[in-house]
Amino acid sequence: MFKRILIANRGEIALRIIRACREMGIETVVVFSEADRGAEYLNLADEAICIGPPRSAESYLKIDRIISACEVGGAEAVHPGFGFLSENAHFADVCRSCNYEFIGPSSEAMALVGDKNSARKIAQQVGVPCVPGSDGLIESESNALKFANRVGFPVLIKATAGGGGRGMRMAKDAEQLKTAIQQAVQEAQSAFGNGGVYLEKFIEGPRHVEVQMIADHHGNIIHLWERDCSMQRRHQKLIEESPAPNLKQSTRLAMCKAAALLVKESGYTNAGTIEFLVDKNENFYFIEMNARIQVEHPVTELVTGIDLIKTQIRIAAGEELVFKQADVVQSGWAIECRINAEDPDHHFRPCPGTIDKLIIPGGFGVRFDSHVYAGYTVSPTYDSMIGKLLVHQPTRTEAIACMRRCLNELKVDGIKTSAPFQLKILESNDFQEGLVDTSWIERNCMK
Repeated sequence: MFKRILIANRGEIALRIIRACREMGIETVVVFSEADRGAEYLNLADEAICIGPPRSAESYLKIDRIISACEVGGAEAVHPGFGFLSENAHFADVCRSCNYEFIGPSSEAMALVGDKNSARKIAQQVGVPCVPGSDGLIESESNALKFANRVGFPVLIKATAGGGGRGMRMAKDAEQLKTAIQQAVQEAQSAFGNGGVYLEKFIEGPRHVEVQMIADHHGNIIHLWERDCSMQRRHQKLIEESPAPNLKQSTRLAMCKAAALLVKESGYTNAGTIEFLVDKNENFYFIEMNARIQVEHPVTELVTGIDLIKTQIRIAAGEELVFKQADVVQSGWAIECRINAEDPDHHFRPCPGTIDKLIIPGGFGVRFDSHVYAGYTVSPTYDSMIGKLLVHQPTRTEAIACMRRCLNELKVDGIKTSAPFQLKILESNDFQEGLVDTSWIERNCMK
């Protein structure tokens, strides 16, 4: 087992990893930018090293500075968290070539599944259903138009190296297609350094359901069941839950089996998530694989009782999984609300600033993963998420009631947050009955 791990991330996920390491008796080194200097979570690490100015491109994305921090801090391994360099195959390769274990998949597997186009090919090889898509990347607007005319509008333009809704546009007709492709290419190039895009048939009114996978270096591949992430605004998830409501057990099992096939075929190890779209008839289609731990991983932890961060670390250290597939059961119901520093009443514009007062809800089955506190200043430089509010109750009805109570209790004075908007969603009849899809918010809340 590692004696010291460097955390190449910030905020909530950095604190989450620090806590897991401390419980495992592992020392931590955490890097930070000047924007995060003075943050309280840095004091919980054994060592904190500044790696640059606020801009991510000059700090959290600087591979050479992170490797230097590993050397200075005496780390043996690197945990990338999510975002930043977490799905950068080159970073994983550099870490290992410098004798620092990367806590994640091999760089080869990451490159294979991280590219949406190659991931689709793997899915097709093993017979996992895919959304009808273009054969490879779009090389010209004329080819894009031919594909769109063949499958029918609307179509979705997606960045092959994308994630989090970036580099993604929808075109309803030929007139919109040209502009949408240009916008997607520009955004993808800016966000990922890769402007490659491909096209998919747009599935109207789908649910977004993903399967959490874990695989070790001893041939054990285990699914940890599914999460429903359909509550989204512009492809950004706002509410996640497990189990997925109103999903047949046969569909649930078929999706988990398909996810395991993808992991096996790609030679993937460590934690990863297979994402699907599910239509109104419960036909499911593979869309992408995330080669990292995800923001919503605590939802799975609550219903399975498995600590995913500790499991990641143990796998990276060469240990075999101590549980088998039959041991992994969904117990109760978990819901997560991502609390973002945004103003829902003004088109969700970011609301950086200082938190004057913070009241965190508690009680049976309540968890709040966050690095913020009263007096903390939310930077405009980074993602707007300031915390994840989770509840775990015996039934979905009880989980919804608990989350509504917690959202009412949560007070974040000094800045606007998404909490009031999420409370309205949980109070809606559609959500309470599980009758939602990925476009529900746009149809019901954004008029």
